[in-house]
Amino acid sequence: MTFEKTYDVQKNNQIVINLPVRFQSKKKVRVTIEDIDENREEKIALLKKAAVDPIFLSDIAEIESDFRYSDNEQK
Repeated sequence: MTFEKTYDVQKNNQIVINLPVRFQSKKKVRVTIEDIDENREEKIALLKKAAVDPIFLSDIAEIESDFRYSDNEQK
């Protein structure tokens, strides 16, 4: 069973993790600390905008059209 959540590091260089109830009976858990690229959230926001951008979607449709029949080609 896994649980993933992003935490802010406190000023005293500590984090507090409140585990979900499903971990209540567990005696040990593994904690992995990974630094997060602070621009990641900005990148996710840009990806979400691209998903509804008409020019981007048009480009994707054109590429899809170009390769539509390539799977049917036999060597």
